[in-house]
Amino acid sequence: MAGDQVTLLDLWASPFGMRVRIALAEKAVKYEYSEQDLWNKGALLLQMNPVHKRIPVLVHDGKPIFESLIIVQYIDEVWKDKAPLLPSDPYERAQSRFWADFVDKKLYELGKKIYTTKGEDQEAAKKDFIDSLKLLEGELGDKPYFGGDTLGYVDVALLPFYCWFYAYETIGNFNIEADCPKLIAYCKRCLEKESVSKSLEDPQKVYDFVVMLRKKFNWA
Repeated sequence: MAGDQVTLLDLWASPFGMRVRIALAEKAVKYEYSEQDLWNKGALLLQMNPVHKRIPVLVHDGKPIFESLIIVQYIDEVWKDKAPLLPSDPYERAQSRFWADFVDKKLYELGKKIYTTKGEDQEAAKKDFIDSLKLLEGELGDKPYFGGDTLGYVDVALLPFYCWFYAYETIGNFNIEADCPKLIAYCKRCLEKESVSKSLEDPQKVYDFVVMLRKKFNWA
């Protein structure tokens, strides 16, 4: 909408922030990007998100919205005239929310376990991670996108983790494409969309970031 003031408080490597960036790009919303230091949180972040004190935060005309999936839904409702992300059918909307929540509960937590644990714990996390991806692969089926013919809510929830896969694979010494070729082909196909390719970070940079985290918190 014309005249909107939109600011995104974010961290470049955050898959949750990348969700918001994809959604804003799909809607062609112009916004100001504000990089945050999570180890030295600034006054703006603390003021805008006093409850959780974490990114991403979308500030729309001075009003803050928190939590990435809630932000994506907000973006879809406010800028509803272009590129709808959630389906209009109530059942399909419920299914989309279920799978996006599945991504939140499974991929992030299991991915983190892969780079913060060793031995049996890491092996178990790798197995659960692949099993979760296979379930997503089954839900995708032969569709171009999870919602059908156009990029939607579940795609926005999932795709940012693709640029973290290299870090998981390198640290965990496994190959995702060997087990989930259709899902990786889907991710590569989605990267052909500018809204996705310009919102995701370089996997090597993400890997370097994870290596830094492992050293900082003695996870290595």
